[in-house]
Amino acid sequence: MSANLDIRPSPIAGQWYLDDPRLLSAKVDGYIRDATLPQLDGEVVAIVTPHAGHVYSGPVAGYSFATLRGLKPDLVAVVSPMHYPYPQALLTTAHSAYETPLGVIPVDVEAVQRLNDSLEKELGYGLAYVRRDPEHSLEIELPFLQRVLGEFRLLPVMILDQSETTAQALGLALAEVLGGKRALLVGSSDLSHFYPDSTARKLDAEMMRRIAAFDPAAVIRAEDEEAGFACGRAAIAAVLWAARGLGANLVTTLAYGNSGDVTGDRSSVVGYGAAAIWRHSAA
Repeated sequence: MSANLDIRPSPIAGQWYLDDPRLLSAKVDGYIRDATLPQLDGEVVAIVTPHAGHVYSGPVAGYSFATLRGLKPDLVAVVSPMHYPYPQALLTTAHSAYETPLGVIPVDVEAVQRLNDSLEKELGYGLAYVRRDPEHSLEIELPFLQRVLGEFRLLPVMILDQSETTAQALGLALAEVLGGKRALLVGSSDLSHFYPDSTARKLDAEMMRRIAAFDPAAVIRAEDEEAGFACGRAAIAAVLWAARGLGANLVTTLAYGNSGDVTGDRSSVVGYGAAAIWRHSAA
């Protein structure tokens, strides 16, 4: 299959995560295995998960991905920020597949096109197709998805415009494209950056509270209000709006940590949070 695909090679394997397939599998499996989850009496529709190097955020990310065990989606939409200065507001890959040390993940080209068409109707513009992007925040989630789900098709979206208008339009468009499919959503974001541990924990607790309240508009406002921060606030908000459109009605926060837990340096940390967005079985 991969011989017929235009593959995006990984620019971060061996730096942000292990490039040895055996060691990478064992490490990711360990993060997922070590997660102790609350009871989720229903169907997981989406997750929010961090995107730092695995050694830093992997223990928290494991909680998010552990909620996906046993699921067999055909399509996974991963929504992340874009950290590089492209001129477009919303981006996707121009390649037909992503590659990690664990194998090749085909892009659902049809779903990408449908999303682009929906966004053009709503916003007046769609997705910019880019080749060989250097963005880590989307790719970093892929080895977790490969280990917990096996084979699936990918719908990748990267966001530069952090506005409520763009995030909501993307969320509604994603719900339209994913509706009726066996699909999952992944919102990729770290939390506050480079505050002392005590300050970071307060800011991150407020952002996680807004996520748990299932309030995507409040997630977007948090930075303007200096109440909480997330480099992927629009990604989180878009996934919340999309999950609501797909019938999710609850958010459960699963874990929190920061880089100081790994490095021991509490003077300047990056926050990581995990959450599951799900549909209660009684709803």
